[in-house]
Amino acid sequence: MQLEFTTEQLLANFILIGLFVSLGILFRRIKAFPNDTAQTLNMFALYVSLPAVILLKAPGLSLTGETVVAAIVPWCMLLLSAAIILLLAKRCNWSRPTTGVLMLVVPLGNTSFMGVPMVNAFFGEAGLTHLILYDQIGTMLIFATYGSAILAYYSGEKSGAKIMVRRALLFPPTLALVAGLLFRNVGYPEAMVDILQSLSGTLTPLVMTAIGFQMTLRLRPTTLGPLGTGLAIKLLVAPALALLGCRLFGIESLAADVAIFEAGMPPMVTASALAAAAGMGVELAVALAGLGIVLAFVSLPLLYMLIQYL
Repeated sequence: MQLEFTTEQLLANFILIGLFVSLGILFRRIKAFPNDTAQTLNMFALYVSLPAVILLKAPGLSLTGETVVAAIVPWCMLLLSAAIILLLAKRCNWSRPTTGVLMLVVPLGNTSFMGVPMVNAFFGEAGLTHLILYDQIGTMLIFATYGSAILAYYSGEKSGAKIMVRRALLFPPTLALVAGLLFRNVGYPEAMVDILQSLSGTLTPLVMTAIGFQMTLRLRPTTLGPLGTGLAIKLLVAPALALLGCRLFGIESLAADVAIFEAGMPPMVTASALAAAAGMGVELAVALAGLGIVLAFVSLPLLYMLIQYL
């Protein structure tokens, strides 16, 4: 498959992402910015910027034989990741909180907040439609169902089916997806398109600045083993298996390439935050998200090159 971007365009987008991450790191050292700055930026991105992206792209969604792979891969990665973690948990004798964190955080990737700017940088806007399938039918649905069940089992929190369904249906990106599909055969007014484009353009600056603001690691030696294992599964094993599976079945398309790329995204920040809030190994949960993001700036370009050459 031909590259979507020229080398110059790809480099420019990647530098832009690095710039906003650097700004976040800088802002963390300026006392004028409160400690919850990253949370505020992420919430605006979650409730405004990301839904705007989905509203723009959702009308173009279509589940065909070629694009359905983007919805199937995340569920396959969930089964494989969870199985590997459970096997290693018994062999390594990990504690219940450690196992719970890994079971919750590792199968769930940062496929929207970090996925959108990264996919846009490496595959162009054409890749965003496939990203939405991966993120909404895959990651977000997994987060609302599997994530809630794991959180309840390992933290002792009781979450019934009604609560899980309500969380899934009222999640802002999910509402945006439904609204976008309803407008599929209608079309938006031109003024609304302009507004949505302006709002969607804020996603990369907000999220990448927030990521930079949160980059801090304080680790104990006992955390290093589970941390290294979790990140190896998320950043290396999962995308390698996705790539191998797609190529073995002869699936070579933009949808497949975006799905493989999304499989290599670092752990979801929201899942890490929930694990920490539930007391399920706070240090490990935070480190998985923080260090995972840092390493992804190296692993994702390498993964992209591997996808292009295989």
